[in-house]
Amino acid sequence: MDTTTTAAAAGQFPLGGDLPVNRLGFGAMRLALGGSVRTFEAGIAVLRRAAELGVNHIDTAGFYGFGDLSAHELIREALSPYPEDLVVATKVGPLLEGGVVPTGQAAAGQLRGLVEEDLRRLGRDHLDLVYLRVGGMGPAGGESIGERFAALAELRGEGLIRHLGISNVDAVQLAEARSIAPVAAVQNHFHIHFTGDSGVLAQCEQEGIAYVPYFPLGGGGARIDHARLRDVAGRHGATTAQVALAWLLARSPVTLPIPGTGSLDHLTENIAAAGLRLTGHDLAELGGRDGEADPADAEKPTS
Repeated sequence: MDTTTTAAAAGQFPLGGDLPVNRLGFGAMRLALGGSVRTFEAGIAVLRRAAELGVNHIDTAGFYGFGDLSAHELIREALSPYPEDLVVATKVGPLLEGGVVPTGQAAAGQLRGLVEEDLRRLGRDHLDLVYLRVGGMGPAGGESIGERFAALAELRGEGLIRHLGISNVDAVQLAEARSIAPVAAVQNHFHIHFTGDSGVLAQCEQEGIAYVPYFPLGGGGARIDHARLRDVAGRHGATTAQVALAWLLARSPVTLPIPGTGSLDHLTENIAAAGLRLTGHDLAELGGRDGEADPADAEKPTS
């Protein structure tokens, strides 16, 4: 595939109705933890190259960090002063409690402090999009999010947050949040071989809410079967990862994949997927009319 393709080739989506972003974005988690040893210089280089390649939607969180590396500080160092069209989304709710992986959840009264900390660390006077991240890595649902989401809505009313989102939620929680304040985006676990969240995606599409799949290239206990993508990839001269990203873009006009990497080569490969157009034959081969996987693939991870 053409490695000069930019994120703009995926088209745009009006996040929250007033923030146009290129549909293929970037997730900052892998800049600071997971995968392999990271360096500050490598993270800066990847972020700056992402911006050069048209990425204007970056997803981060205050708990994305390991040792001296932190995604927030990398983003501020690499991209500040921020371009006017750049949307930086962050997540609050999980608490590290002294470890590397979050094990607790913030109460409603703790969310203001987390938002103010994100503002300080990112060097912003307001945050473009803040998700309430619910629960751990288990299945979504099973708890009320109303009190916590209302606390974020209050901060939105004060101008500290422009748009609100929710992450790792089911349809009931989405409805609960929308009864309190507008929801601009839902960030849930979803990829070509993990489609159990199709109902929430359909609701987002109906309501014009952005749907941001996390682990779009596998992870969280639900891997992509790359062997099932090789024939389609071969026909397009693409990689199987590019096919997986192109499938997400084709799945719905509201999907905004945010693949992350700490590698410049992988970044270029991922962004090139913005220009890959899967045919109807490709989508049928990948699993039906819209690429849906078998129901057995949609089981929730246990980790």
